[in-house]
Amino acid sequence: MTCPVLETERLILRPHRVQDFAAVAALWAEPEVVRFISGQPSTLQDSWTRLLRYIGHWQALGYGYWAVTLRGSGKFIGEVGFADYRRAMEPPLDGIPEAGWVLAPDMQGRGLATEAVRRIHQWAADATDWAETACLLDPSHAASQKVARKLGYAPAGEAVYKGAPALVMKRVVARG
Repeated sequence: MTCPVLETERLILRPHRVQDFAAVAALWAEPEVVRFISGQPSTLQDSWTRLLRYIGHWQALGYGYWAVTLRGSGKFIGEVGFADYRRAMEPPLDGIPEAGWVLAPDMQGRGLATEAVRRIHQWAADATDWAETACLLDPSHAASQKVARKLGYAPAGEAVYKGAPALVMKRVVARG
């Protein structure tokens, strides 16, 4: 399956392209972006690997991440999607697609993450047979927890990932 283009009132979610590398690298080099994810800005090599992983997820699994762009200008502002990271964590997610989202700092606080994540969940309901999705969040990341709750995620337990506590939230895939 190829990555479909999804649209919302303010956004276009499209497949990642190699030409997105500079934008991906700039996004993940921002300390505010990685604050609740890894705590460390990504190197160019890390960002290149991430971009290739996004592209490859679609080819290997039939789902993945979208590049989030502003309708009209086409400006790259972030990424949203689903992945199977096969994380070495306890307890494991055991193949449950993991939702994730990240926006450039100047785009946060405008409801854009909620808009984009809502749209990918509509896609999941229409295009997959998943029973549920999960998200893994830093327990102190209130903004992402708020987005998750707005979209029907509920706390499902705690995990340990890379030696740190993580909040696992899950959501039933609602069929429309």
